[in-house]
Amino acid sequence: MAPLSEDTPLIHDGCRIENTELGRFVEIGAFSDIVNCEIGDYSYCSRRCDFANASIGKFVNIASGVRIGATDHPLHTASLHHFLYRSPLYWDDTETDAAWFEKRRARRAVVGHDTWLGHNAQIKPDVTVGHGAVVGAGAVVTKDVEPYTIVTGMPAKPIRRRQPPEIAERLMALGWWDWDHMALRAALEDFRSLDAEAFLEKYES
Repeated sequence: MAPLSEDTPLIHDGCRIENTELGRFVEIGAFSDIVNCEIGDYSYCSRRCDFANASIGKFVNIASGVRIGATDHPLHTASLHHFLYRSPLYWDDTETDAAWFEKRRARRAVVGHDTWLGHNAQIKPDVTVGHGAVVGAGAVVTKDVEPYTIVTGMPAKPIRRRQPPEIAERLMALGWWDWDHMALRAALEDFRSLDAEAFLEKYES
């Protein structure tokens, strides 16, 4: 029997997962913290990841220590400390600032299908990483990443295309990430042996 399940995500020790929807064949590495997210089918993360307010696609490959949708502090007020919005930690007669937390939740990070996020990469709120993109280890992504583009650095900048634009467009039109489980199995040898263009020529209808 395969170790990953269509019905039950594989969640390793020490994780905190709240208000999150996990897809089929998903794996969550040890000591990861995931709040207010959706994680699509076949996606996985390694250990000690931290995701908040994020929509993560299918077949996403996430290395250890990745942070997606890191929450922020108010910059326009006299203080940016969390006593402003986590006030009951300090005074019994106060309430949390619900409006501030709602604003945080609305600033979502989006990670497309078939992407790869390297070790210790960060994806900031309100940023979209396009389908097929690669984010290098340690990169800090503050702006949208085009599909099938490789970015590195702080802040992250494009270094090259993973696929030429015309191949990228055809791959997104094919949308193999929406194939059912047995169709993926039937095409496994072609995924392994064919380059992207040859794969497209065989499977485009």
